[in-house]
Amino acid sequence: MEIILKYFPELDEQQQRQFRQLGELYKDWNQKINVISRKDIDNLYAHHILHSLGIARVIRFIPGAEILDLGTGGGLPGIPLAILFPKTRFTLIDGTRKKIMVVEEISNALGLSNVNARHIRAEEVKQKFDFVICRAVASLDKLVEWSFPLIRAKQQHALPNGLITLKGGNIKAEAKSLPRGSYTEIFPLSDFFEEEYYQEKFVVYVQH
Repeated sequence: MEIILKYFPELDEQQQRQFRQLGELYKDWNQKINVISRKDIDNLYAHHILHSLGIARVIRFIPGAEILDLGTGGGLPGIPLAILFPKTRFTLIDGTRKKIMVVEEISNALGLSNVNARHIRAEEVKQKFDFVICRAVASLDKLVEWSFPLIRAKQQHALPNGLITLKGGNIKAEAKSLPRGSYTEIFPLSDFFEEEYYQEKFVVYVQH
């Protein structure tokens, strides 16, 4: 938990309590349903929760904005961001029902009224969103294909609506596979977090 306060010292008491509780809830649920690698559960805050919050180093979501977490798994990055931005609405979707059940249980335990978890595929979603976010879901071209039909035209943020995804590896090669004229920005997380884990981790933004 200390690593979260190191980078987000402005958290109020309720947010600090929610982040503390989040660790206990994930450890408990992970024994029943494997939502985080069991080998890495001890690094939950340093490798998973802080990683999810890397998106907040690129954009501050405004109150009332609608965000879709596509392929949320056990609720990352959506749940940590929903704690950080309590007045922003987050819809978390996944094709695996038991993972969405975990998301619902954790969100309810934390009292997150700004989280809506749905067992649904991206192709079935009818609503439009300001941003689509995700973490370790698929290649960049696939994410663009799935997410762009779900992004609304009306702009509310300084950063134009689009896809924001957490990626690792050879991201420049992935970006080259996008259609000609796509506007992409790559933000190294090592610019924001000094831990060695973040050396090859990026936030990738693709404008709609």
